[in-house]
Amino acid sequence: MEATPLRLHPGDDLRGALDAALAARGCAAAFVLSGIGSLGAAHLRYAGIETPATLVGDLEILTLAGTLSPAGSHLHMSVSDAEGRVRGGHVAPGCVVRTTAELLVAWLPGWQFTRELDPATGFAELTIRKA
Repeated sequence: MEATPLRLHPGDDLRGALDAALAARGCAAAFVLSGIGSLGAAHLRYAGIETPATLVGDLEILTLAGTLSPAGSHLHMSVSDAEGRVRGGHVAPGCVVRTTAELLVAWLPGWQFTRELDPATGFAELTIRKA
């Protein structure tokens, strides 16, 4: 495992930037160890709901974690608003950095993450293989 710190800038799309970092690295498996910062907008999909909720305003990233793979990333995040209310869920595209996002990504050389249909869940779930 090799860890790399990343800093995202105002206007960056959180999920898009992580997917781009994975592609630029040419890596087939990684995960987010830590993430903090601020957003001006967040799109979070809550459990059992297909359409992401849109949160707009000054938001603080409290937690960010998940897996990154060329077959699709799976990220979860919790954010708080200016009044301290906390919301969390699955990170969808459109989470826009307000001032900064400070991330620590772990690259896993020798491993490959894919997404394959799991008959038990009916969803494309993480499949882990040695590269």
